[in-house]
Amino acid sequence: MKTNDQVAISVIVPVYNEEEILSSVMRELKEAMSSSSYGYEIIAVDDGSEDGSSKILDNIEGIRVIHNTANLGYGASLKRGIKEAKGEYILTIDADGTYPAQSIPSLINQMDQYDMVVGARTGKHVKIPFFRMPAKKFLSVLANFLSGRKIPDLNSGLRIFRKNIALEFFHLLPHGFSFTTTITLAALTNDYSVKFITIDYFKRKGKSSIHPIKDTVNFVSLIIRIIVYFRPLRFFIPISMLLFLSSIFVWAYGWFLFHTLFSSTIVILGVASIQIALFGLIADLIVRKR
Repeated sequence: MKTNDQVAISVIVPVYNEEEILSSVMRELKEAMSSSSYGYEIIAVDDGSEDGSSKILDNIEGIRVIHNTANLGYGASLKRGIKEAKGEYILTIDADGTYPAQSIPSLINQMDQYDMVVGARTGKHVKIPFFRMPAKKFLSVLANFLSGRKIPDLNSGLRIFRKNIALEFFHLLPHGFSFTTTITLAALTNDYSVKFITIDYFKRKGKSSIHPIKDTVNFVSLIIRIIVYFRPLRFFIPISMLLFLSSIFVWAYGWFLFHTLFSSTIVILGVASIQIALFGLIADLIVRKR
């Protein structure tokens, strides 16, 4: 921590069972932050680690350590760190050695121009496990479509953002891994300026806490929920149009092939199309009034 300067950046590092790589990560992080001209603090949040991570953190000088009494979750640890942070800006990085600390200065150099700067894992050296790639691609396409924005990396753990943005959406930020997805979508759908900077991503040391199927389902649910919360028309109108086009297809199919009308099916699809469009309009009015 730069004690002579006012703290401008609070670095928050959630930690859970990372004893194998933790010392190295914290050393590289301190070196990267020392090259900055900004005052900073490093807050490590030990999320109930069951290995030696807690003792390692307590023996590292120049950082603040917060100990969760139990494993509360990745997002819960970040939220606790944000509450304790003194800086105007929050920088997050994982403790598993996957994110290059050397890229931190690139993010800091952009932070005055944007509300959030995200390290997008699109560099030449990216080691994302193969079994996670299809789910990651699907989530990216879904988020891009619903948000109307191109998002190079939806849930990168290396980013810097203004603390007031996190506090604004604090009630929405979950306790699990979907924290980063939520704050990304919340910022983009509320017209905050977000910059994506290309970074590398290394193979992690130790065992990942991510559950591919369970977390993918949760991420899909989260993306839809956040979009409906902030941009409901992005969700309701495509569904309404799909139902409307389906009613036309059913009409054409019945008329030209069987010379008859499937009137009940056409009516059901048409009415459903109108209702969903109206739901979207009402939701949009509520969002605008809020």
